[in-house]
Amino acid sequence: MKPRRRVKKKRGKIARLRASVDAGKRGRNPLAELARFYRPLKQPVTLRLDADVLAWFKKQGRGYQTRINRALRELMMKGWKGSRG
Repeated sequence: MKPRRRVKKKRGKIARLRASVDAGKRGRNPLAELARFYRPLKQPVTLRLDADVLAWFKKQGRGYQTRINRALRELMMKGWKGSRG
């Protein structure tokens, strides 16, 4: 039985190697790979929000500050794209 196990292990290893080679053949976007590591600098601010807006974000659970930041970033990006063209 040991020879079979070795064959199975080799087949699995060969399949993994082939998959990694195939992945390398695809067009890689180095910026997309680096984007995983990009973390914008955070700056503490005092921001006055309407109580109902803040309650709505908080009602969704933990991470409400992150969700507010994402909503503002989305709005910023839409405005940036719109002002360019």
